Amino acid sequence: MKTVIKRILKYTLFTGFLALLVYTFYYLYQKNLEPDVVYETTKISYQNIVKQTVATGSVVPRQEIEIKPQVSGIIDKIYVEEGDRVKVGDLIAKVKVIPDMISLNNAENRLSRAEISFENEQLNYKRNKDLYENEVIAIAVFQESELAYKSAKQELEAAKDNLLIVKEGMSVKVGASSNTMIRATKAGIILDVQVEEGNSVIEANNFNDGTTIAIVADLSDMIFQGKVDESEIGKIKVGMEILLRIGAIQDETYNAKLEFISPKGVEDNGAIQFEIRAALDLKEGNFVRAGYSANAEIVLDRRDSVLAIKESLLSFSGDTVFVEIEEGNQTFKKKEVKLGLSDGIYAELLTELDTSMRIKVPNLKLEEE
Repeated sequence: MKTVIKRILKYTLFTGFLALLVYTFYYLYQKNLEPDVVYETTKISYQNIVKQTVATGSVVPRQEIEIKPQVSGIIDKIYVEEGDRVKVGDLIAKVKVIPDMISLNNAENRLSRAEISFENEQLNYKRNKDLYENEVIAIAVFQESELAYKSAKQELEAAKDNLLIVKEGMSVKVGASSNTMIRATKAGIILDVQVEEGNSVIEANNFNDGTTIAIVADLSDMIFQGKVDESEIGKIKVGMEILLRIGAIQDETYNAKLEFISPKGVEDNGAIQFEIRAALDLKEGNFVRAGYSANAEIVLDRRDSVLAIKESLLSFSGDTVFVEIEEGNQTFKKKEVKLGLSDGIYAELLTELDTSMRIKVPNLKLEEE
């Protein structure tokens, strides 16, 4: 019985050893079938490196003029619509005055008193004129009655004008320059008409800004208005050149010059933003509408025709930066380099390297494994 057990154990151990030996040979065979790792290489080159920040905003007119009425009343007629081009003095709208009852009553009373006074002074004037012509009274007495007559006549005309202004908002003397005629105060394009015929409007006063009838702007003088994050605001300054891309106008770029940086930041979604404005250099024949969204690319720093390397070719060890230079066939040597300006893709090489050198392209998959 013991002999049988020993024989079985012997065969089992022999079989296990044989299986292990076969597996070892199979593993080594498969390992030899795997291809050698071949790393790609590339060269360094001369590049233009531009570091920039992007500000989002919109293109707006430098100045938008709100046309407001000089008298309160009801819009009787509107003569323009959005998109119309106007000159200074062009008619925008007409206001029909709704008179205040107290002011109207006072004006009517003033006119009545002026008429009575005028009739009385007119009789005195005619009587004294006859007496003077017949040499009954002195010239001084006649001149006094003549002055009173002319003053009464002037007061009557003023009372009539005052009543007309209260009732209709216009005077006989000013005619077409009546306050009821709302005219453009600046040349440009009508951006918006904010009232309709029949709407009530209020004149500007100490307690009210007044009703805006229309907005006029010169679309040949446009600016970019946007915001820059506080992390970048210290790197920009007035006078910097800006490249503007307008979303609604494809394949077009516009030059602009930074002319204003807000001294105070405003919190926006948890970040402090500073307002900037830049004068837009419009191309001849291009029409840019007010309110277009735009992105402004602000150049913070640049290097032209400098030795540069792709950042993907760099390896890091703490604060030290390396590249791997090919010495022979797939044989590489690490070399420490110093970097300058970077645009996120290329980095300026401050260490002198030969452009003929081949730089190892890291195989990220192999390195992760």
